[in-house]
Amino acid sequence: MGWITVIFFTLLTRTKSENQTCKVIGRTGFMEFSKEGDLMIGGVFSMTSTRKLVDNGYQKFPYSYCIKWNDRELRFARTMIFTVREINRDATLLPGVSLGYRVYNGCGSENLILAAVEAVNGEDSRGCSDKIQALLGHSSSGVSTAINRMLSSLSIPQVSHLSTCACLSDKRQYPTFFRTVPSDRFQITGLVQLMKYFDWRWVGIIYSPGLYSEEEDLRTVSSDYTDVAFFREENNVYKAVYLVAYALHALLKCENGSNPTTGKPCVTKNEVQPKLVLEHIKYVNFTTANGAKVFFDENGDSIAQYDLVNWQMKDDGSAEIVNIGQYDTSFPEGEKLKLKKDTKIVWGGNYNEMPRSVCREPCPPGTRKAINKNKPVCCFDCFECPEGTISNQTNSPDCMICPPEFWPNEKRDRCLPKPTEYLSYKEIMGALLTGFGLTGVFLSLLISIIFLTHKETPIVRANNSELSFLLLLSLKLCFLCSLTFIGRPSEWSCMLRHTAFGITFVLCISCVLGKTIVVLMAFRATLPGSNVMKWFGPAQQRLSVLTFTLIQVVICILWLTINPPFPRMNMKYYKEKIILECALGSAVGFWAVLGYIGLLAVLCFILAFLARKLPDSFNEAKLITFSMLIFCAVWIAFIPAYVSSPGKFTVAVEIFAILASSFGLLVCIFVPKCYIIIFRPEQNSKKHLMGKIPPRTL
Repeated sequence: MGWITVIFFTLLTRTKSENQTCKVIGRTGFMEFSKEGDLMIGGVFSMTSTRKLVDNGYQKFPYSYCIKWNDRELRFARTMIFTVREINRDATLLPGVSLGYRVYNGCGSENLILAAVEAVNGEDSRGCSDKIQALLGHSSSGVSTAINRMLSSLSIPQVSHLSTCACLSDKRQYPTFFRTVPSDRFQITGLVQLMKYFDWRWVGIIYSPGLYSEEEDLRTVSSDYTDVAFFREENNVYKAVYLVAYALHALLKCENGSNPTTGKPCVTKNEVQPKLVLEHIKYVNFTTANGAKVFFDENGDSIAQYDLVNWQMKDDGSAEIVNIGQYDTSFPEGEKLKLKKDTKIVWGGNYNEMPRSVCREPCPPGTRKAINKNKPVCCFDCFECPEGTISNQTNSPDCMICPPEFWPNEKRDRCLPKPTEYLSYKEIMGALLTGFGLTGVFLSLLISIIFLTHKETPIVRANNSELSFLLLLSLKLCFLCSLTFIGRPSEWSCMLRHTAFGITFVLCISCVLGKTIVVLMAFRATLPGSNVMKWFGPAQQRLSVLTFTLIQVVICILWLTINPPFPRMNMKYYKEKIILECALGSAVGFWAVLGYIGLLAVLCFILAFLARKLPDSFNEAKLITFSMLIFCAVWIAFIPAYVSSPGKFTVAVEIFAILASSFGLLVCIFVPKCYIIIFRPEQNSKKHLMGKIPPRTL
């Protein structure tokens, strides 16, 4: 029959008088308990639960009657009666005012609504006429919703002890509703906090709408009515009655002719109206004798206080409910959920260890969490972070890209500084190249000493000793400049290595070029009537070397002035490491330096090639030709190797080219002469060099 029956059974009307009344059409007499007082409160409970509907075939009003007692609701009614009596015995609360009650009983929605109308109307079959100032009930959110829609138009406050629907917090629809039980919204928050505390992601909720058994033997079976172990729900009824009492107490206070709470004129107990009680309920804030705090937020919701209980099975198969903690919203954030440290928790299956309740284990750092659309929201997939990204939190939804100077570790949960790569003295390749460079310096120095100690011998004097010593000096510098390419690049080392290399090699090639020209001039000088040596004497030789070298110096100065080489972190070639290298700055400057060296080398090679068939006593031209051939071959091969070599191998190729070309000049030009000086001293004579002594035959 539902709400059609309710509408059919009840008729709400407003009279033109000051007071508003409700007329009941149909059955009355729902009141079970009552006690008269100066001020009255009502209560609607389902003390009987099973009902029987009487159908009169539409000849009379149909009605239903209840046939079975509801133990829990009966306890609520008894708690209300007990609390009213306790308040009346309190001399400090409502002094000089007695509090009365009317407790109404109904089962089924329509009977409960009728009971509420009867309570509000203040008249019933027993002849009671005093109107209530507030109504307690009901346990069901659905019934409380229907009752409050009626009471709100009459400004009568309704206080529920068990209606938990979050919808009742909407003050636009239910302006006179209050409750001493927390809203389901707090319960959900508390459950979430409990899940987070135990790190649960997947939970199942088991509930029962009722247990079947407004035919048990009570001597052997504990029922809802006789169970006095827990009074959580009854305590809400207890607080609800005290709430109305404290509101009435605040309403009747009078100081200097006005109410201290509202500042309005004082009222007497005979002037109390429900709308005044409603106004004072909003400001009530008290603590009951058992330590329960009672106050309301802007939605009429009281603070949430939940007991956390653990069902522990006994040996006899019965369950013992053990309080293991509490969730209290009156505490600060982070302290709302508290578990007792000294209480043992027994988990399902009598296990002492906390179960892991997850659809799957959380995604560890180094992975990202991806929702699986085909599974529940708590089920997901974990994917390893892509290359170059990390996640440093559990269940991270995305992976972060490391900064350019950093790279993920193996687990991809941290960004570590990228290792730097450069040609170092400490590694094998750097040490070997350093050793070859120092060996070249040592050989150059040794040859210089040999030439110096034998400078008066014909072979040294015949090969232009001044240019030879200058060439040996430049070769030492060439070997030493290769060392500037090894080590961590810096601003000064980058500028020094390229410019020193360019200038020393030009000095070296200039000396070789000078020696080649001297060979050609010396051959021309032996011809009758030739006097060319006076045009290319020692002064001209020095000037030519200086001029060729100064041109390279100017090129290097322009390079350093316009756009010099500089240290650079190359992060493009390798993703996982940084190459420390010297950027060329001006590529034009670099290739101009190399081009000028190549130009002099080609010129020297051509002149030496032209002088290769001169008489055997002037065989230095052949040696120069061979050395220039090696020099040019090395640097021609250097260009593609330099361009294609990665990282530190680029520097190694450049050092190898410097050392190879320097060793080529040193070995080809000076080693044969040293061999004659040391091992064939008989050939170190003027006659032999002039070709007057025939060569020895083996």
